[in-house]
Amino acid sequence: DVFSDALRPPWNTKELDALAMQRMAALIDQGFSEGGLGIGIGLAYVPGARRSEIFRLYQQAKLNSVPIFVHARLTSMVEPDSTSALQELISNSAVTGAASHLCHIGSIGGVQVPVMLEMIDGARKRGIDISTEVYPYTAAHTFIGSAIFSGNWQTNIGMDYNDLQWTLTGERLTEQTFNQYREENPAGLVIAYFMPEDIVSAAIAEPGVMIASDGGEWENNVGHPRGAGTFSRVLGFYVRDQKLLNLPEALAKMTILPAQRLETYVPAMKNKGRIKKGADADITVFDAATIIDNATFYLPMQYASGIQHVLVNGKFVVKAGQSVKGVYPGRAILAVSHK
Repeated sequence: DVFSDALRPPWNTKELDALAMQRMAALIDQGFSEGGLGIGIGLAYVPGARRSEIFRLYQQAKLNSVPIFVHARLTSMVEPDSTSALQELISNSAVTGAASHLCHIGSIGGVQVPVMLEMIDGARKRGIDISTEVYPYTAAHTFIGSAIFSGNWQTNIGMDYNDLQWTLTGERLTEQTFNQYREENPAGLVIAYFMPEDIVSAAIAEPGVMIASDGGEWENNVGHPRGAGTFSRVLGFYVRDQKLLNLPEALAKMTILPAQRLETYVPAMKNKGRIKKGADADITVFDAATIIDNATFYLPMQYASGIQHVLVNGKFVVKAGQSVKGVYPGRAILAVSHK
């Protein structure tokens, strides 16, 4: 299919001409007129994207008064390493005034996370509008056919074939199976183990770093446990067991901080992430003494323990620990005109 073909090498390395840039800008403007919340770009998956093209996208984001959310260009431990990918974001924000959000710093930065956290903190102290988030796992999840696994990826990322798990079967890969799956099913997903625990912990503990799941779809009931366990894992393992941060700090990272990041651009977010009169009643009731994730890399769809109730827009979707069937109270969050 088209998606699989887009993942097959050689990836698009063609520089966009003026007409293509105009068409892309028009499509983005159309998205904003339909309520888009910002511009999202996955630079690691499109290695042909020129820095001048990304600069133009930042200009368009500023023109529309929206943030730009970036899966940064590199996950690399060797020069040019992940810090250079972050420098691109900081630079573009500085010269255009557009807000940047670096997606999932743990899997983008790897062992470079500590210095990247310093860079973000320094940029923010000097007036650059940039933020980031992390998911609480030491493995990423991505397409085997993506450009991330091109070139000398083992040295760049700091991993090898056996550090990749084929999601559908749970098998660890070899050079042979890696090449086979990459050719036959480039849109197939792999779990990639390469982030040290101390790196993940550093990002979770850093003030201002939000918690986000980066959760995706499951296929045949398998996938990454972050889709089911992210928030309960933080509250149970990192707060209660590891005492890495306290409960109010952790709750802020997954509620009010994300809402505040968006509310300047998306007025509906002023009624999210907080309990107050008139706010949307999106509420999770949990037991801080027992909450814990049960999802694993082999059984990723296991419900968390310790969650009694979940309300969305004031209606129960989980009640007394049980899912409420046939109830869909969620509403799309759309932005108003940005300009």
